[in-house]
Amino acid sequence: MKLLYNANIHTLDPSFPLASAILIAGGRIIAVGEKNKLESLAHGRVERQDMKGKTILPGLTDAHIHIQHYALGLARVDCGTKTVEECLRRVAERVSNSKSGEWVLGHGWNQNEWNSSPVGRGQGEGDEWPTAIELDAVAPNNPVYLTAKSLHAAWVNTSALNLAKITSDSPNPKDGAIQRDAKGQATGILLETAMQSVGDIIPEPSIREIETAIEKAQPILWKMGLTGIHDFDRRDSFMALQSMHANSKLKLRVNKNIPVENVQQANELGLRTGFGDEWLWIGSVKVFMDGALGPHTAAMFQPYENEPENKGILNMDGEELFEHCRKAADVGLSMTVHAIGDRANHEVLNAYEQLRKYETEKGLPHLRHRIEHVQLIHPDDAPRLAKLNVIASMQPAHAPSDMFAADRFWGNRSAFAYAWRTQLNHGAPLAFGSDAPVESPNPFLGLHAAVTRQRADGSPSAEGWYPEQKLTLAEAFSAYTFGAAYAANAEDRLGKLAENYLADLIVLDQDPFQIEPNELLILDAAAAMVNGEWAWQ
Repeated sequence: MKLLYNANIHTLDPSFPLASAILIAGGRIIAVGEKNKLESLAHGRVERQDMKGKTILPGLTDAHIHIQHYALGLARVDCGTKTVEECLRRVAERVSNSKSGEWVLGHGWNQNEWNSSPVGRGQGEGDEWPTAIELDAVAPNNPVYLTAKSLHAAWVNTSALNLAKITSDSPNPKDGAIQRDAKGQATGILLETAMQSVGDIIPEPSIREIETAIEKAQPILWKMGLTGIHDFDRRDSFMALQSMHANSKLKLRVNKNIPVENVQQANELGLRTGFGDEWLWIGSVKVFMDGALGPHTAAMFQPYENEPENKGILNMDGEELFEHCRKAADVGLSMTVHAIGDRANHEVLNAYEQLRKYETEKGLPHLRHRIEHVQLIHPDDAPRLAKLNVIASMQPAHAPSDMFAADRFWGNRSAFAYAWRTQLNHGAPLAFGSDAPVESPNPFLGLHAAVTRQRADGSPSAEGWYPEQKLTLAEAFSAYTFGAAYAANAEDRLGKLAENYLADLIVLDQDPFQIEPNELLILDAAAAMVNGEWAWQ
């Protein structure tokens, strides 16, 4: 039994918001309140710990992360640079430490940032993408595969194109594109499903390698204040997480989503949302409706600015999506759908409207379905998530990252982008995450974005980008705690510090409710407790 006292505890429980002590036993919270009162409940061997006035909060949850990609990416070339020259320098440095013929992997480049930066390439709008030729100059003898920050595009060199047998005659795959120059030659940029042509020939890491990478990532996440995640990676990630759990090495609460290509097998097995235990349990069936803003593949009603022929890539319409929804609903699996563009969100909502009718007609439970990102929504569709009780699973750190690109490629439509306040005001449940490795999984960066709508340097203005969409800090914290728990069907055990809830909490040296918003950018956890045990201090 543990008694933490002399603390500044924000329980995030509306019925009892503040306390100074918390009593813990058997991985759960026995009570919160004042030390003298809790002493009367303590019995047996009690470990008393003076918290010396530090702040305690419920452990935070990242409601959208790709844990395998994030963990493995910690060892890859960091391409999140301000210029293409710096990215190429980092690739060259990795090449110098690699054997000839060995794959060089990296992540995080964003051509929109390179071109909007005053120290960027300075090229015209028609020549803004990087090329295979640039990589060939620094990696003549190594195949190179660099994923964009969005994870919806890849930049490869000629060696990688040759290994994948991509030529000027190669057709575009369904829902993807091989970018070509004016002469029809592949440039080295692969969009959406075209990435697989190279990605599939890169040697796959073993389950054990993935497991080791996630183990190494756990302390990084604890220090950021995370004690739970909703994972959106696939089979190998699930197997690694199961192995960690079986060997008592999993120290994060994981809600595991499954890819739509497995929905038929899940239906045949009768797999249900929620199956598992308090460490690892099944979430929803994940579907991709469109691409992303960065590579201009998000599905739009109207073309991208200055690209009159480009409305992005819509992977399926609402009718096709409903067929997947129906198979999932028949066995009790909820749905979660990636939708970035306004057209994509519209089609998802159409499918969910059909799904709600189907659930009612068949006497099935109305499950907690989600839209991942809800990045740009037509104003006519904005109220529909709340009306259909669909969770808006959003990533606030996307807004400062994308604001200049959104203004450039979506124009005035950006007034309806990353619209957390709009969704909250309509009554849609909010769950916040990062989409790591697209963004850092650090929730304090997301909290800063949610309350300021600014980048770290204060741009674009003192008021923030479309400031009417700002949240209060309490609202933002709720999306990382109760909202994430609700989206995972775990609000009866996670998301607040209350009697009989799991003892997952974080300790901060500063009270986030008493500091300036910019100080959130440098805040991290002094300690993290998971299941009543200190995971990190």
